Parts: sequence; structure tokens; C-alpha cells
Amino acid sequence: MSTLCSVIKFENLQDLRRLCHWGPIIALGVIAICSTMAMIDSVLWYWPLHTTGGSVNFIMLINWTVMILYNYFNAMFAGPGFVPRGWKPENPQDSMYLQYCKVCQAYKAPRSHHCRKCNRCVMKMDHHCPWINNCCGHQNHASFTLFLLLAPLGCTHAAFIFVMTMYTQLYNRLSFGWNTVKIDMSAARRDPPPIVPFGLAAFAATLFALGLALGTTIAVGMLFFIQIKIILRNKTSIESWIEEKAKDRIQYYQLDEVFVFPYDMGSKWKNLKQVFTWSGVPEGDGLEWPIREGCHQYSLTIEQLKQKADKRVRSVRYKVVEDYNGACCPLNRGVRTFFTSPCTEEPRIQLQKGELVLATRGLRYWLYGDKILDDSFIEALKNVKTGVEIGAAPVIMRRTFPPRLLCSVETKRAVEPLFFLSLYSRMGEVAYPDVQLG
Repeated sequence: MSTLCSVIKFENLQDLRRLCHWGPIIALGVIAICSTMAMIDSVLWYWPLHTTGGSVNFIMLINWTVMILYNYFNAMFAGPGFVPRGWKPENPQDSMYLQYCKVCQAYKAPRSHHCRKCNRCVMKMDHHCPWINNCCGHQNHASFTLFLLLAPLGCTHAAFIFVMTMYTQLYNRLSFGWNTVKIDMSAARRDPPPIVPFGLAAFAATLFALGLALGTTIAVGMLFFIQIKIILRNKTSIESWIEEKAKDRIQYYQLDEVFVFPYDMGSKWKNLKQVFTWSGVPEGDGLEWPIREGCHQYSLTIEQLKQKADKRVRSVRYKVVEDYNGACCPLNRGVRTFFTSPCTEEPRIQLQKGELVLATRGLRYWLYGDKILDDSFIEALKNVKTGVEIGAAPVIMRRTFPPRLLCSVETKRAVEPLFFLSLYSRMGEVAYPDVQLG
């Protein structure tokens, strides 16, 4: 019993609530369907257990299922690791290089970011994954990546079983008219015939499972290659975004400086060992990190502060001229706006005509920004500590409106917004739908 408890640990029983979410339900459903159908097809119709190959094949199917589920639940319940509440650097002077999280009442350690879904600052946060209903970060990055590797491999094996089952069971039933060559199918035939015949229902279930297996192989396989690419550079998805923004900031202002990512050890093998270890425990405590020669311990956080300041400089205030009810995918705002709606769980904020919105960045049909309540509250926010992250709200705007409507409003602002939007984690964003801004 103690061995089992050491495999997967629950901080409390409330962690089991993570299973009550559409992401884990769909993910576990796909795993259950593909695994079950692969075992049934293999034993009943393709590769019986009384053969050596059939026994080995069955054991491999069970092995895939166990390893996939182990890494999946470990990534879900072990969690990414959170910055302790009230954390601050040992040297008080180092706090000037860090952002302060008002929600967690703590400074954000290097490489950590606040997740609005988890409501905590996550160590070495990569992203919040809806499929495990948890963040991918320092402690579960290895398990999450192994899950992304094992799932396509297991689904590829299952897909092979599905294809061969349908081929061997339907071959003698198909007639092309011109086929005069007889292929020996004795290795696949069953004598006596199987207890359960391969009927229409079995064919439909196998075909459905094949579609799930192929779709999972392609989708999850692509995610694995994305993850392993950034791991070999010792980065996270958020840090890759920060690096891109750093290059954009330097180019925009034509600065004579070069941003060097401080955590790349210069060797792919050394970077890989930062995540994958024989003990299963990642290197480091999640608060302090080894850096490459010539870099500062807070090089990344200093760049984040520069980008925060740059975002406030570039912010533009708009006035809403149409009401919006907060729909996730508004149909009444145009087809293009509907299909380009952000694929996130963040709620959209309702807007009413006459309200003010502070836009921080924009896409083709959407603007991301912050809703402003009133001028008195804005004045009070002037004394709020820079970097406090409370929440956010993306604003949607259609490009069909003339540019002069956007230029006729008040432009630059130098005060703290009501809700501080994190451009780097993208986890605190909340979206507005397609509204006309004046």
C-alpha cells in the first residue's frame, strides 16, 4: 500500500475533481476505446492468444495502456509545482528584478507565471493543458512529455491491429471481379470459427476506433515534437513567446542590445537532462536555475519587466460603440470573427456602449486589452505596484471599420490598467467578442 501511495500522491481528495472536466473525460475516453477495441479485435478476430505472437501482442497492448495511463495521471495529479505563497528572494535587493503577484502575495520566481485557472504561480510554467486539467510545469514536464510520446506509439500499434482485423475479416467477402490470384489467408483464419462473428457492429466499432487512433497519433504526435523541440533548448512555450517579443521590442525601438536566453546550457543533452532524469525528479528546486556563462540570474525577468513597460507605452484606449453580451463565439459579429474566436476557456467580458477599453495588442479580428471602470479608479491604480497580475480581457474588433475611427480616440496611456494582461503566459486573458470600437 505504501508503494502505491508513493507512485501517485494526492495533496488532498479535492484533486480528484480534476477528473470532472471535459478534457480528462475525452482523453480517458479515447484511451479506453482504443485500448479495449484493440484487445478485443486482436483476441477474437486477428491474433489469438494461443499463439506466441498473439500472446506477445496482447502483452504489448496492455503495456502501452499502463504506461500511458501512468504518465497521464502522474502529469495530472503530481502537478507542475507552485511557488510557495509569500515567497521572496533571499536577497531583498533582488526583488527589484521580479514581478509581484497580488493573488499569491508573493514574488514570481524566475521562469514562473501566474495561472488564472489554477489560481497559483506555477514554477517553470509551460502552459495550462485542458486535457489533464492542470498546468504543465517544472515537476510534471517529463511525465507530460512522455505521455505525448507514448500515446501516438500506442495508437499506432492499435491502428495496425484495426487495419489488419478488417483486412483479414473482410478479404474473402470482397469481390473485385478481376481478381484471379488467391492469397493464403490460413494464418489469419480461425478454426473453429470465432465465438463472436465479425459483423456490422464490430466493423463499425473498429472503424470508429481506427479514426480515433489515427487522429490521436497525428494531433498528439505534433504536440510531442513541439514539446521536445523547446525542451532541447531548455525553454517553455511561454519563454519562446517572451524571446520573440524581445526581438520585436529591440527591432521596434532599434536598440543596440541583444537578448540571450539565459537557461540554454549550450548542449541539447544537458538541456534534456534538465527535464528527464533517471530518478524521475527534475533537477533544481523550481526557484533557482543554472544559467549559461555571461548571463544574469534575472536576465529573463528583467526582459519581462521591459516588455511590461513597453506594453503600457503602446496601449491605446478605445470607446465601445456597440453592446456585446459576452458570447464565446458570437454569430452576430460576422462569420470571420466567429471562426477566429480564441480557442481558450477564458470567459469573455460583457461590454456596453460607452465603456472604455484599453487595447494592449491585436490580431486580425481581435484586440486584446483591459476593461476600464472609471477615471477615479484609474487614478487609484497609479499607486498599484507594477507587475501585479489580476486578470485580463481580450477585446474583439472587426477590421472592416475604417482606421480613422481608431485614430480619433485617445491614444497612449501611462497608468496601470484595471486588469493586467500577461502577454507571456496568455493564461490570464479573457476575451471580448466582435464589437465596434470608436
